Amino acid sequence: MILLFTDYGSADPYSGLMRAAIWAHAPDVAIVDLLHEAPSFNTRASAHLLSAMSACFPIGSVCVAVVDPGVGSARSAVVMHADEKWYVGPDNGLLSVVAGRALQSELWRIDWRPEYLSDSFHGRDLFAPIAAWIDRGAFPHSKLSEIERLNIGLDYSDLAEVIYIDHYGNIMTGMRAAQIQRNAQFLFGSSTIEFARVFSDGLSGRPFWYKNSLGLVEFALNGASAALFLGAQVGDQFELYLPD
Repeated sequence: MILLFTDYGSADPYSGLMRAAIWAHAPDVAIVDLLHEAPSFNTRASAHLLSAMSACFPIGSVCVAVVDPGVGSARSAVVMHADEKWYVGPDNGLLSVVAGRALQSELWRIDWRPEYLSDSFHGRDLFAPIAAWIDRGAFPHSKLSEIERLNIGLDYSDLAEVIYIDHYGNIMTGMRAAQIQRNAQFLFGSSTIEFARVFSDGLSGRPFWYKNSLGLVEFALNGASAALFLGAQVGDQFELYLPD
């Protein structure tokens, strides 16, 4: 199984072209369009979102992750094996939160270049073939060099920022909810946000926070858009407050 995580957008041709490139090398592989609306150009937010989603990936699956504003530059391309799952993508910080939180990881730099390599579309021309070969069990040793660490490593501790806003207007954050006390409050601009277990427990017209299905702190509003209510955008910061 190959999972696609990109900022390509579902309405544009890029994700379809990458799927076609994968099938050219592995025609029987199952491809899952995990997300094509990752925060555009934002490797930090996308790295935390990818890490949260990775817990749902099947063992042995291959994730092609592409949020790559530096495509065509001197940035490296890498393969990572972390906690029995594979990742292929740019070495620009996108994979570093997964790497930092993994119990076990191995890394390779992609040295191979195809006969034709677009300056601006490495997802199709470089990452897709490598992912296809890995998935079908033909690990491309001759095309890779083992490395000790990623060139770009982001801070993989919890991130008190908005990392994604879904079409409902729910606000995903880079904070993991497991260790946060339920009496904790978040200060977002001038709004104080208290805990509710589910949407129906939220008070009408008041945003609340809850542990979402990825284990992240998420701000929401029962029956309405929390993002519109709070004026939130990806990258906005907030504070955690623990009452006495």
